Amino acid sequence: MSKRLAGKVCVITGTGGTMGHCAARFFASEGALVVGCDIDAASAAATVSAVQADGNDMISLHPCDLTDAQNARALVAAAIERHGRIDVLYNNCGMAYFEWFPVMPHELFKKTISEELDVYFHVTQAAWPHLIAAAGTSVINVASASGKIPFKVLPAAAHMAAKGAVLAWSRQLAMEGGPHGIRVNTISPGIVETNQTRKFISDPAWWGPMRDRLMIERPGQPEDIVPAAVYLASDESRWVTGADIAIDGGASAW
Repeated sequence: MSKRLAGKVCVITGTGGTMGHCAARFFASEGALVVGCDIDAASAAATVSAVQADGNDMISLHPCDLTDAQNARALVAAAIERHGRIDVLYNNCGMAYFEWFPVMPHELFKKTISEELDVYFHVTQAAWPHLIAAAGTSVINVASASGKIPFKVLPAAAHMAAKGAVLAWSRQLAMEGGPHGIRVNTISPGIVETNQTRKFISDPAWWGPMRDRLMIERPGQPEDIVPAAVYLASDESRWVTGADIAIDGGASAW
């Protein structure tokens, strides 16, 4: 069988995290030439080692803080220097900070916007001319179920603002990118078990109300999310743009 991403140059941000690690290995297993990055140099390097141990191709820029536009330009430059083009940009990185709105410091709000929205802006703007040049390209932005619905046990005012913005911004980019052959879509995961969420999922007082919002009463796994990104990166989705794929166990369906 042919690999679905054979020869495609795929920039994936946040490859040191649980989701990014899974994405890098999955994309590479489908033939992608992966260019990753992460602010955590050790975890980013571990992902590169894992991909290469699988016999696949990956390089990474780390440490790389994408809240700084200069670092975003450096990531894109690394991809162009190595491969000469960019076919796919998978904006996966991000960090949210949670506090109930009445007591949330504005600095915390701004920090979440910076680390969940600005990071996408900087790298996408840096990559845009190269996405136009390659033609038939794809941008995949990770949004969230929290961009659409609140959860009683999640103090997510800042996170909801950032991810709601990702959804709206992505539709605008889909319109602007369409004439240039750039497709822009979003994936909206629900609660996924990662290194960051595992401690909350193990707390019955927190997980009970979250589970009650799910039609499929278990947390998601990275392997539940990444195949949708592979589809959006592949030519199978060549007529899909401006779309959002909800992968949230049914949480946003009622």
